Amino acid sequence: MKLRLGYAVKNLTLELNQFRTITYTRYKSLDKDTAIKVMDEIVTHNLNTLLTVIDYNYKHKIFFYRLTDDILPLATIPNINYDYFNKHHKLWQKIAAKIQKYGMRIDSHPSQYCLLNSEKEQVYENSLAILELNYQIFQHLNIEGQIILHVGCGKNNKEYYKELFIQNFLKLPEHIKKLITLENDDLIYNSLDTLLICEKLHIPMTLDYHHHQINSSIKIQDLLPRILNTWQNHKLPPKMHFSSPKNSHEKRSHHFYISYHAFLIFLNILKFYNTDIDIMLECKGKDEALLKLSRQIKFYYPHLIKNNTIYLS
Repeated sequence: MKLRLGYAVKNLTLELNQFRTITYTRYKSLDKDTAIKVMDEIVTHNLNTLLTVIDYNYKHKIFFYRLTDDILPLATIPNINYDYFNKHHKLWQKIAAKIQKYGMRIDSHPSQYCLLNSEKEQVYENSLAILELNYQIFQHLNIEGQIILHVGCGKNNKEYYKELFIQNFLKLPEHIKKLITLENDDLIYNSLDTLLICEKLHIPMTLDYHHHQINSSIKIQDLLPRILNTWQNHKLPPKMHFSSPKNSHEKRSHHFYISYHAFLIFLNILKFYNTDIDIMLECKGKDEALLKLSRQIKFYYPHLIKNNTIYLS
C-alpha cells in the first residue's frame, strides 16, 4: 500500500514571479496588437513556470500536483479571441512530455465560481465554460486528471440543492462528467451528503479529512469503505485531502504546516484498507510543508517513506 504526497498550485521554494494574470478591464483598455502581445507574454511565462514547477517536483520526488486554470487568464470569457493552445503548441508538448516521463499525477480544483447547483442559468453556463477549459488543459497535457468540485450552494434547503446538483450534473457533456470528483466541505455538505451524491451519480469522492472533522459526527471508519469503493472503476487511485487547523479558535483555516502527530493518526486509519491513495496536502506551506512532513516521518520511521511516498503494510 503506497500513499503519494502532493501539494497545490504555488511553489514556495522557487524564486519565481509565479503564475501571472491580467484583469478583463486592463485587457479591454489595450489596443488589439498590444493586447495580443501582453497575452503572449503572460501565457508563455505561465507555461514556462509550470514547466519549472514540474521539473522541481520531479527533482524532489513529488509525484502528485494540483495545477490551476489561472495559468490561462480570461480563457473562459467568450469575447477573448486568443489562441491559448495552438499558438503555444510546442510548450504544451514539452510540459506533457515531462509529465509522462516523470509519471506525475496532475489534478485541478476550479474556484468557487464553478457552481453546478446554482438556480441561475448563466452561472451554470459559466461553470460549464470553466469545466471545458480544465478539460482542454488536460487534453493538451495528455493526462487523465480529475476536476475536484464541491457540491456548492445550500442556503436554507440543502436537500433541494443536492437534487439540483444532480440534475445539472446529468446535463453535462459525457467527457466532462467522467473527470469530476466531489469533495465534502466544512460548512454544508458533509462526508455522508457528498458520498450519497457520488454513489447516485457513480462518480468518485475525494475525502477531505480536515473538513470531515469539522463538519461531521460520523466516524470516518464507517464511511471509508464506501468512499474507496466510489473509485473502484477508475484508473487513478483514490485521492484524499489532508490539512491541519490554523489553531483551536480558527479550525476551518489551514495551518502553514501539517501536524505530524495528526497525520500519523490518519495513516493508522488508512492502513487497514490496503489501498494505494494519493494525498493532497492543503496547507499554506505548500511544497515546504510537504518536505518537512516527509523529513519528520523519515526521521522517526525511516522504513515507511521513500521519495515522498509512504509505504504501509
